Amino acid sequence: MTAAVREAIVLPAALLTVLLAGSIRMAQTTVFSPPSVFALVLGLLVIRVIVQSGALAPERLLANSRSAVGNLNGVAIALSLWLASAQVVAVLIPESGLPRIAFAVFLLILLINTAAAAPDRVRLLRSLAVSFGALFLLKFVVLRELSAPGISGLKRVLQAFLEGVTLGSLLQPPSHVVTSYLALLSLVLFLVAVFLLPAGGGDRGHALERRRETTDIRPT
Repeated sequence: MTAAVREAIVLPAALLTVLLAGSIRMAQTTVFSPPSVFALVLGLLVIRVIVQSGALAPERLLANSRSAVGNLNGVAIALSLWLASAQVVAVLIPESGLPRIAFAVFLLILLINTAAAAPDRVRLLRSLAVSFGALFLLKFVVLRELSAPGISGLKRVLQAFLEGVTLGSLLQPPSHVVTSYLALLSLVLFLVAVFLLPAGGGDRGHALERRRETTDIRPT
């Protein structure tokens, strides 16, 4: 895959698919739910850690050396990345109740801590996959099972673990299973898109580590 094809076709298509698939909510009716203002703010934090890790080199999207069409395409990718990041965050945050507040606070702390840790590209991708995957399982498996009508074996186990917690504060509005599949699709496509972003020429995390080592061994 050439860089031109990746930037002009693959990345915009993947990011716009993330935005579309993540916005669909299916229950009794199908609605489109755009990201909230809070999700848009967290989307900016996601972009910050992506750039900080070297997974995205902004100068490879916008630069004086690029043509006007190339810069316009770079702006489109940057805007699509922001909206897709916000949509993925919105997908992972539950719809209501105590879980919505807890997940939102956790994501905010997670992104701030990730920015402070300054991981390299590989570690960032691994961190996003593990963290987003865990939140996906909590929302679309654990909370969905607790909110589903009837009693199943898994629900009994979860209720035993959550003994003493008011289940009413954890219950979520019913949703169709297709919503879970679309959320998983948007999450996987987002991670693939981050992997395909034009990265920096060097590994910033390792460069910082080598700089610290050089400082440590410098004679006093």
